[in-house]
Amino acid sequence: MSFASPLFLWYFLPAVLVVLLLAPRSGRNAVVAVASLVFYASGAGGTTLLLLACITVNFLVGRHLEPDEWRVGRDKREVLLSCVVVFDVAVLGVWKYAGFATEQLAVLASWFGGDSPVLHIALPIGISFYTFHHISYVVDIYRGERPALRNPVSFVTYIAMFPQLVAGPIVRYREIADQLPQRRSHRLDDIASGFPRFAWGLTKKVVIADTLAPVSDAAFATPAGEMTFAIAWLGALTYTVQLYFDFSGYSDMAIGLGRMLGFRLPENFARPYSSTTVTEFWRRWHMSLSRWFRDYVYIPLGGNRRGVVRTYRNLTLVFVLTGFWHGAAWTYLVWGLYHGLLLVIERASGLARTPVSVVGRIGRRALTILLVVIGWVFFRAPDLGTAMTVLGHMLVPDLSGVDEVMTAALTNRRTLLLLVALAAMLLPANSGTGPFLEAARTRTATALRVGVMTVGLVYAGLLVAAGSFSPFLYYQF
Repeated sequence: MSFASPLFLWYFLPAVLVVLLLAPRSGRNAVVAVASLVFYASGAGGTTLLLLACITVNFLVGRHLEPDEWRVGRDKREVLLSCVVVFDVAVLGVWKYAGFATEQLAVLASWFGGDSPVLHIALPIGISFYTFHHISYVVDIYRGERPALRNPVSFVTYIAMFPQLVAGPIVRYREIADQLPQRRSHRLDDIASGFPRFAWGLTKKVVIADTLAPVSDAAFATPAGEMTFAIAWLGALTYTVQLYFDFSGYSDMAIGLGRMLGFRLPENFARPYSSTTVTEFWRRWHMSLSRWFRDYVYIPLGGNRRGVVRTYRNLTLVFVLTGFWHGAAWTYLVWGLYHGLLLVIERASGLARTPVSVVGRIGRRALTILLVVIGWVFFRAPDLGTAMTVLGHMLVPDLSGVDEVMTAALTNRRTLLLLVALAAMLLPANSGTGPFLEAARTRTATALRVGVMTVGLVYAGLLVAAGSFSPFLYYQF
């Protein structure tokens, strides 16, 4: 079930909100937990059992990880923490990477004239996200940052909450622990505040991202012999816009839905294409993922406290893992390594600092977006060969133009929308529309809310009713 589907918009969500408003305060977590499992099962089917198994293991172990006043049994807690983290990572590894690993073994065996079986395992929806939530839960308890949950319903609410279960934001346990007790209130004001944010995200997803998707799809499907400079750049730029509006649209919808359910989820985007350095870009893009890797991988590895060489090693390792977290393919690994090396270069050269002059900021912003666009080619391409073909034509201008397929995909409406979206990328860095819509109480914010609700939401609703929507891009991760 997708947030941008008629079933969710016109039946599931209204029913959940009505039941939530009618339920007593002590039963509201149960409403969210049951609704979330139903939501997940509608798309995940039998793999819901895997989610429930992981929930059971982490909930039971978490209660034994709390440090006491005298730190008694610390060694046992360390062993228990290691075991449960290994379990979580193993579940992710088997279901997400076993197929890829056996494919590589089969290729290696074929070089020597042998044969090796390949596993084909269906990827459970959202497994990358709920695995990270489980790890955050047990680690935060072990560190003493928050106590373990005693109520299994509250734990299911945290792990399986449907706004963030499938594609984030990745909510660290410490960020939401204080919101999980049954005493949490829920008011009509929460729905009134969250719904415009949800509507804004739906508009970004359906009106912009889905409309531009055929252009990037056509570009990256162009055969190598027919690829041109124009097609390569159109594909890269369109995907740059599509991915941002798709994923940030999902995040806006998730945050808005969370608010409607009575929760405040963390922000996930802060106008990343306004960054003047790649380092800043990663402080603004998929912020919940960056924070997770910082807290649970980078800092435990030593961060930047153990010398320059280890700092560069840690940065590179974190981004290799970031790339592989997105998918079991060499393209994601190269994309992660590419960004890791860019961060190392910026740190080593001093370029990680924001330029002081206006001209310097403009130039560095242009360079940063160029580097990011190049990286998105690896992220979008189905394989490394396609990525290198697209990049090769991006770097070598020609006068071939576009073929008939791209001409058909690039309609006047899509061209105008692409230009408007690209222009929006040039807005100031502090003009985040989502948080402004949700929280601001000025006349400008009110006017924007009215515009989103009366124009954007209606138009998006018509597109959804016509079947003009597609799955969110991050559902595949």
